[in-house]
Amino acid sequence: MSLSSTLLETAVDQLATLPGIGRRTAMRLALDLLRRDQHEVARFSEAIRRMRDEVRFCEVCCNISDEPRCAICRDPNRDEALICVVEDIRDVIAIENTRQYKGRYHVLGGVISPMDGIGPDDLNTRQLMERVHGGTAPHPTQVREVILALGTTLEGDTTGFYLNRKLSEQGVMVTMLARGLSVGGELSTADELTLGRSIADRKPYEQGVKR
Repeated sequence: MSLSSTLLETAVDQLATLPGIGRRTAMRLALDLLRRDQHEVARFSEAIRRMRDEVRFCEVCCNISDEPRCAICRDPNRDEALICVVEDIRDVIAIENTRQYKGRYHVLGGVISPMDGIGPDDLNTRQLMERVHGGTAPHPTQVREVILALGTTLEGDTTGFYLNRKLSEQGVMVTMLARGLSVGGELSTADELTLGRSIADRKPYEQGVKR
C-alpha cells in the first residue's frame, strides 16, 4: 500500500500489527484518528502510554493491576481459601463475567508446552505453590480448594496433570471444570452460561481425567 503521506502509512503499519487488524481496518482506524480533535487523540495516546508503562502484575495472583495487589485480591468479600488457576488474564475476565465465582485467582501466564520449550519453571507455578503452602507475610492464607480452569487442549491437560500431582502432595482439594466446554476450546471464547455452569458443577480432578 503506497500512500501520499509517509506519516499516515507508518501509523497504518503500526495499527496493522495488532491482532485481528488487517490493512483495511488499520487504514480506517488511522483516518478516524486523523479526523478527531487533537486533544482527544492526545488523551487516547496518553491512555495507551500509561497502560503500557504503569500496568503491573499483582504480587499475589499475577493478574494485571494498577497497584501491587489487584482489586480481586484486595476484595475482603472474596473467598481467599478458594483459588481458580487460569492460563491468562483473558480467562479471569471470562470467569468474572459469569458472576458465578467468588474466590480468588492465580494466573499461570501460559501452559506447559514441551514442543514450544515451555516448562513449569517458565510459568507462575512457584507463586502458586507458595500460596498453597500458606502464603507469605503479611498475607498468610490457608487454601482449601484449587480449581484447575484450563483449556481443554493437550497443553492444558498436561499442565493440569502436573499441577494436580504437585497440589495433591500438599493435601489440597483439586477440582476441575465440568466438561461443558468443547474439547480443544479456550475459556475466553466460551459463552457465559456454559462457563458459569462448568464452574458451579466442578468435580474432583481425578474423576474428570482419563487415566
